[in-house]
Amino acid sequence: MCEGSGACAATLKGLRLIFLLPLLLFAACHSRQRDPNTVVFLIESSPANLDPRIGTDAWSEHIDELIFDGLVTKNAKFQFAPGIAERWEQPDLLTLVFHLRDGVRFHDGRPMTARDVVFSINSMRDGTVISPKAATYASIDKIDAPDPQTVVFHLNKADNFLLTNLSTGALGIVPEGSGREFWRHPIGTGPFRFVSQQIDQDVVIERNPLSWSVTPKLARVRFAVVPDAITEALELEKGSGDVAINSLPMDALPVLEQRPNLRVDDGPGTEVQYLAFNVRDSLLSDARVRQAIACAIDRELLIKTLIGGHARPAESLLPEEHWAWAGEGPHFDFDPARAEQLLDAAGYHRGPGSVRFHLVMKTSSAEDVRLLSAVLQQQLARVGIALDLRSFEFATFYSDVTRGAFQLYSLRWIGGNEQPDIFSYAFSTARFSPKGANRGHYSNGRLDTLLDDAAESSDQQQRRRDYVEAQQILARDLPAINLWYRDTVVVHNRRLTHIVPTPSGSFTFLETAELSK
Repeated sequence: MCEGSGACAATLKGLRLIFLLPLLLFAACHSRQRDPNTVVFLIESSPANLDPRIGTDAWSEHIDELIFDGLVTKNAKFQFAPGIAERWEQPDLLTLVFHLRDGVRFHDGRPMTARDVVFSINSMRDGTVISPKAATYASIDKIDAPDPQTVVFHLNKADNFLLTNLSTGALGIVPEGSGREFWRHPIGTGPFRFVSQQIDQDVVIERNPLSWSVTPKLARVRFAVVPDAITEALELEKGSGDVAINSLPMDALPVLEQRPNLRVDDGPGTEVQYLAFNVRDSLLSDARVRQAIACAIDRELLIKTLIGGHARPAESLLPEEHWAWAGEGPHFDFDPARAEQLLDAAGYHRGPGSVRFHLVMKTSSAEDVRLLSAVLQQQLARVGIALDLRSFEFATFYSDVTRGAFQLYSLRWIGGNEQPDIFSYAFSTARFSPKGANRGHYSNGRLDTLLDDAAESSDQQQRRRDYVEAQQILARDLPAINLWYRDTVVVHNRRLTHIVPTPSGSFTFLETAELSK
């Protein structure tokens, strides 16, 4: 039995290496034939829903970003650039006018027009589809399509984040009339088009010959669902898998780097691993308990042992490079003695077996999350908190999370945390799930006021002051603990070239990747 968190993390690491090394050596001698023109991309779970109006899990959003387009895009500096709208203007704070590109067609050949844009957004707002993104467009009063190439947004209040929510990744334009079964055969305008999906097995997409933007060099990509990380490593080693991103055990990377057929590309990332609380729970409603849990977690040790140093501690949801990022405010760093004091002050003293109380943490079956939760279990035990773990396949786990049926869970913010409206989406009272991602039902009136003001103000300095105070409130109240920014790590077969990892961990490198002959 492991008594200290460090010992347990080291033991987990050693066990994985004991099993992984001989398996990789065995795999080197066993490979099978496969379609040489199809790139096999290994993912941990099936996308929950490939309708871009509905799916908000990482796999849905990443694949949707290849199939669908938004009105605008974001560049590497989080600035907006033309998407299917070649230009736009804002004649006043309550009006936005978009001018669409000529010649954009859906994958089935239909021309994309302003009516499709209007329908895509209104279908979320009027309940045509039940969408967790609906509240994102609450600032819209109405949308007009005066001609096929022009879309006019009339707002009921100023909204600095509307462009974010109209960008590729956040929004996907669908054909007018697309209903609730659209996810079965999604049709977009993106550089790849949908071919097929088998739940819990794979998703297949292929090059879109009608693409208005980039024409991919890859003919076809098969996203193969491989829930087990060691199996992923074996598939890469054998050559039956071509690429995986941010899903392999970090201690496997040195082994894989030595394989002549594989390459590891690593870059700074913006993905935030976080631990979320249900603040409606009788135990977790007390901020001192949440603060104590933060003080019981040794993030530096977790980064070193579980992620091989491929991460940096996170003090906010926003990337440190962002203009609104703020690291000042209350800190609850690793300090078990302080954790004990906070728990005593909250009235939770050690009882039989030195246990103060039990908590349940729900996890998916993904390897990295299961390992993280196992080490958290050891670290919290040190301060008298018994953490019971419940693991589910991803669809069940994610359904429970979105319903608020949890005490604790851990996920990653991917891409969406590159703009400050993430604070409203995740923590404002108006965004309780399913209207947003405030799944723990945290509510703070001052925070709501700050976020509303920042969303409507045209003064960026004032907006920054609002966000700084908002981040200070969240750092004190801790409705969630930001653990770390994970590096973007892509492991791929050397036959796959021109791989450029993105900080958000998106799959958009497939748009420019090539297969060598």
